[in-house]
Amino acid sequence: MNSGRKKMKEPEIEAIEIELLLEAIYQRYGYNFRSYARASIQRRTRQFLANSGCPSLSDLTAKVLRDEHSFSGLAQYLSITVTEMFRDPFVYRAIREQAVPLLRTWPHFKVWHAGCATGEEAYSLAILLEEEGLFKRATIYATDFNDSSLAKAREGIYPLDQVKAATKSYQESGGKASFSEYYHADYGAAAMDGSLKKRITFANHNLATDNSFGEMHLVFCRNVLIYFNRDLQNRALKLFTESLVHGGFLCLGTKETLQFTDVYGDYEPVDEKAKIYKKSERGGRSR
Repeated sequence: MNSGRKKMKEPEIEAIEIELLLEAIYQRYGYNFRSYARASIQRRTRQFLANSGCPSLSDLTAKVLRDEHSFSGLAQYLSITVTEMFRDPFVYRAIREQAVPLLRTWPHFKVWHAGCATGEEAYSLAILLEEEGLFKRATIYATDFNDSSLAKAREGIYPLDQVKAATKSYQESGGKASFSEYYHADYGAAAMDGSLKKRITFANHNLATDNSFGEMHLVFCRNVLIYFNRDLQNRALKLFTESLVHGGFLCLGTKETLQFTDVYGDYEPVDEKAKIYKKSERGGRSR
């Protein structure tokens, strides 16, 4: 007898299991991955499952609910931590040429580096501001929801070969000194100079659930929105718009754009290739 039940294929069942896992994480820990792009979530969850010792996603959900350590491990997979020093050097050159002249007009300015991961790009921006004579005027808030990544960012110690490999990018970005002046090398590791940490505050912030910052003059969020679906992209972009002063700058990743988003009309393009935008007078809330 036909019971009327729908016969489901394995991918459909897996999709339901992932939905239940994400809902469990939100209810238990308050981290909202439910709006993240599904292809990325599925790939990373499968990777974690293969190394977790759990026979199924349903078992993983039960384990994550009861074991904070398991959740922390899964969060490392779900969090996007791919970054490098002076990534896309033409972007940093554009910041020097397009944003720095206006930043000079403010006696003090604030920068929000959202989704800073392990901190390499936050230090890159600090170096840029130091070379432009603006570092002492700046307060940089570098945020991420991943506490493990933030710990590495605060430590500021990276594999020496990776830092050395960034020398070319630093030079192409318009670097004005020897890159080696900004780190101390020892035993295969490179520790960023302590002076660069004086104006950077690394803090936990979740673009999916937390509120905006206020009175920012530059918001730097690169290669993060590509992992969000449209609703979460719009939420994050509204946070940035609310946070920026009029005339402030928003810098996105090279594969990201404001076109077709809810805040498109709030910005004027500054550099289309580098994806730098300027908040217009009509954009967002008033100061």
